[in-house]
Amino acid sequence: MADSEAGLYLIAYDIANPRRLGKVHRILKKQGLPVQYSVFTVVMKRPRLLKLLERIEQQIESVEDDVRCYRLPANPDTTVLGKQYFPEDVMLFTDGVNRLLGG
Repeated sequence: MADSEAGLYLIAYDIANPRRLGKVHRILKKQGLPVQYSVFTVVMKRPRLLKLLERIEQQIESVEDDVRCYRLPANPDTTVLGKQYFPEDVMLFTDGVNRLLGG
C-alpha cells in the first residue's frame, strides 16, 4: 500500500497503569472507532498512522505496556460471536470500518 492511500488498521493495547491507560484511550478515541475494550480501528494514511503511534509511544512504559497495530486487508474475513458492540440497525460508513462489524 502506498503512503498516499488510506488503510484500515487495528490497534490493541494492554496498559498496566490506569493513568497511562486513560491517556492512550483518549488519544485513540479522537482518531478511531472503538471495537472492544482496548481495541480500536483507524482509517488513515501511513504517515499519519506513524505520527499517531509515536504519540502513543510517548505515553507508555515499554517494559510494562503492550501496544500492537495490525494493517487489515481491504476485505477482511470476519466472524462475530456474541453480542455486537453496535445495535443491528446502526450503519457505520467510515471507509471500511463497517466491514469489521459482521454486516
